[in-house]
Amino acid sequence: MDKGSKVGGAGSSPMGLMGSTTDEKEEAASSPMRTAETILRLVPMALCISALVLMLKNSQTNDFGSLSYSDLCAFRYLVHANGICAGYSLLSAVIVAMPRPSTMSKAWTFFFLDQVLTYIILAAAAVSVEVLYLARKGDTSITWSAVCVSFGGFCHKATASAIITFAVVACYILLSLLSSYKLFSRFSAPAISNPGKGIEIAGFQG
Repeated sequence: MDKGSKVGGAGSSPMGLMGSTTDEKEEAASSPMRTAETILRLVPMALCISALVLMLKNSQTNDFGSLSYSDLCAFRYLVHANGICAGYSLLSAVIVAMPRPSTMSKAWTFFFLDQVLTYIILAAAAVSVEVLYLARKGDTSITWSAVCVSFGGFCHKATASAIITFAVVACYILLSLLSSYKLFSRFSAPAISNPGKGIEIAGFQG
């Protein structure tokens, strides 16, 4: 028993050491990337909250009347989009910060949600810029006057909120690229069994 146990221990020891060394190397390599991704997911959360609060407080009253962000659908959509992105950024940062092994389902979930949130916040920023352009330039064909002449403060705050939202878009583009890399570099496509089976090429002889 002693000899068998010694032989077994000697035979399994190198493999165990190799496995533990590989795990330690993977953990050491993934730790800085995990930290960087966590920070990259927290940055848009702060930006989203800034854009959201700035727009929520955006209203102006003067001799020409009163104007608030809630009077325009585009700005209401920008507020909702920033709120959703802020919540998702916080939740995803917490999940990424946890030292758990990456799985295919987790990678696909991050890839899909990062893509969806990128398009949502991009649409919010683009629509807001279009409305701001009309507010500054006006459009006589649709009887839209240049309201920024009368409500300059309102337009300045709305412009700042839209610029911050575009910064969020840039962060989410980086996150989309990162989640795409993590998915397609770690997990290969499903294997196809018998790829040539059932495929026949007809040959024509002269």
